[in-house]
Amino acid sequence: MKFSENWLREWVNPPISTDELIKQLTMAGLEVDSVEPVAAKFNKVVVGEVIEVEPHPDAKKLSVCQVRVGEEEPLNIVCGASNVSRGMRVPTALVGARLEDTKIKKAKLRGVPSFGMLCSAQELALAESSEGLMPLPEDAPIGEDVRRYLQLEDVSIELELTPNRGDCLGVEGIAREVGVLTRSQVTAPEGSPIAATITDTFRVEIHAPQACPRYVGRLIKNINAKAPTPLWMQERLRRSGLRSISAVVDVTNYVLQTLVIADHKQALAMAGVMGGQASAVTTATVDIFLESAFFAPTYASGTARRYGLHTDSSHRFERGVDPQLQRRAMERATALLLDIVGGQPGQVIEVADETTLPSTPTIELRASRIKRVLGQSLDAAEVSDILTRLGMTITPPNPPFSKEEIGELTWQVRPPNFRFDIALEADLIEELARVHGYNNLPSLMPQSRLTMQPQPAVTLEQIQAVLVQRDYQEAITYSFVDPKLQAKLDPEAQSITLANPIANDMAVMRTTLWAGLLQVLLYNQKRQQSRVRLFETGLRFIQSKNQSLQQEKMIAGLVTGTRWPEQWGQSGQPIDFFDVKADVDTLLSLSAGGGAGQSELYRFTPTTHPALHPGQTAAIYRGEEWIGLMGAVHPSLVQTLELTPPVYLFELRLAPLCQAHIPHRQEISKYPSVRRDIAVVVSQDISVAQLLDNIKQSATETLIDWQLFDVYQGKGIEPGQKSVAIGLIFQAISRNLTDSEVDTVIGQILSTLEQKLGAQLRK
Repeated sequence: MKFSENWLREWVNPPISTDELIKQLTMAGLEVDSVEPVAAKFNKVVVGEVIEVEPHPDAKKLSVCQVRVGEEEPLNIVCGASNVSRGMRVPTALVGARLEDTKIKKAKLRGVPSFGMLCSAQELALAESSEGLMPLPEDAPIGEDVRRYLQLEDVSIELELTPNRGDCLGVEGIAREVGVLTRSQVTAPEGSPIAATITDTFRVEIHAPQACPRYVGRLIKNINAKAPTPLWMQERLRRSGLRSISAVVDVTNYVLQTLVIADHKQALAMAGVMGGQASAVTTATVDIFLESAFFAPTYASGTARRYGLHTDSSHRFERGVDPQLQRRAMERATALLLDIVGGQPGQVIEVADETTLPSTPTIELRASRIKRVLGQSLDAAEVSDILTRLGMTITPPNPPFSKEEIGELTWQVRPPNFRFDIALEADLIEELARVHGYNNLPSLMPQSRLTMQPQPAVTLEQIQAVLVQRDYQEAITYSFVDPKLQAKLDPEAQSITLANPIANDMAVMRTTLWAGLLQVLLYNQKRQQSRVRLFETGLRFIQSKNQSLQQEKMIAGLVTGTRWPEQWGQSGQPIDFFDVKADVDTLLSLSAGGGAGQSELYRFTPTTHPALHPGQTAAIYRGEEWIGLMGAVHPSLVQTLELTPPVYLFELRLAPLCQAHIPHRQEISKYPSVRRDIAVVVSQDISVAQLLDNIKQSATETLIDWQLFDVYQGKGIEPGQKSVAIGLIFQAISRNLTDSEVDTVIGQILSTLEQKLGAQLRK
């Protein structure tokens, strides 16, 4: 919003400087974006009257003018403007005048002396461009300083308004604010209803009362559309950032105030947004129909965006315009038009639907709430005074009050029609703070009873760091995914469909992070990136059987390509299931205390999943608690998505990973350990985990560690069998172990494996 300070001071003129005015506006929430002088620096430019014009004797495009600038003799001035004419009054720069960096001197132009210069608006920096001289009104006092005559000792102030302050998109609204802030009287232009002089009327129909609940119109006949806009109005519009177009258009812009507005033949305007060509005013226009309407903010906003238009009109209506302003605006515009272009006004036509006009709520304001929000109590009289000056209707409590009673007071407050942004008690308290002054509120340090909160034993940053160290890169994808892709990845889950998706391929909430990671992989593989290692942390969204929404933090990973980056020291070996399992094991070791004891906490169990390879899929458990999944992408899905195999995925619940197994202190033995290696032949269906579980159950406390170091199938081993070699480490705390003791334990272990798993010692 841009306006002239002089224009504002005609409405309200507080005894403060421009700098103080700017400061108070900014501190009240109407941030001043810029302050600029309305004209460039110039001096010794006066009102001159051209009393004689003769052609230059030696130049066709020049004229020799006699210009009267006061009681002294007329000045001889050579002028090149095409619109110079006898009798016109024009800004005249005298000899010695300075127009910014140009100094006016006596000169001879093609042999004719010139004692000054007739000026255009551009030369005075009153316009970016101009055609010819700047004509002044016929009653402009000859010899008057132009700066004083045009009141150019003025500034244009531009406000950066927040969307909720549509009431300040006009000088009247800003004047109200300044009046409240400075306790100054606001003087609105005098006006009274204009009596009709003709009986002509115009039929008005409203077919969308929800969008336009009030419409006011008036027919004015026999106007002079060629009448010029008064200079004072042109200047006020210019200083407000508006270009003068014609008298009729300028008046409507000056007063300010689209459903399509139409006659029975065609659309005339886009209601509240932009006028149409068929309803434009030209110099041939004789009769006009003046309209002033209230349009619902939601309608105006939707229409402007639907057609890609943003105008001054839509900017105001979508922020809210006083629904009681239309008739007053009509009378003001009519009075100005009659003064400038003449004409005969008809009756005011008003069509309104009171049931759809917005109404202001009655809000309860509590003194106790004021103190809680602002940090101090405000005097009851001050509260009532501020709200009243803001134009609000209040039902105040009856004074006087004791200090004890102030905290229990309440007011019933009804905001004015032009304040669309006030609907809650918090809005009223904000108004009190603005007007009372933010600088006048106490600066109190916040007080809080802080308690130590439990922290996870393993943080997300530690988990992310492990994967980064193992050559993964973090990806961040949308929580909205393609419903078709998600159905392939997690067909059994009930997806949550968005009511208003931003795209068809982002229409459901993800039930697995794999959906986003696979799309990233596809994007990279199409750009010749064959080795991709990604992970992501985020929420998955599950709709339970009772239709409640469950959000769970997950960590997922994707791996494809070679085991190592391309290099001279290693051949390009493709990754396999156990490479990815090693990465997952490392993650799990964080919550297992980082030692061999992790196998006591987590186990990998063969399983199936619609998106994963049936022979390369494992479910991960912590005891009986399900932690996650890992495996190779199913061949059919690889083919459908046109991926380059192999592709491996894993997804784990984050909460269990952050619950670390706290290691316990244990004395380190000073006696040597004994290692014995055994190789047993078992069915290929028996997992190493089963072997180790049985070994631990049958061994004594002297077995302190174990290590799988070989799995073999081939020559010497029966089909369907495998050889598993395990190193067993024994150690006692208080003594040396003898060979016989170790042999006894080994015998117990082999016996248990044979009885429970059918294992045979390999010979």
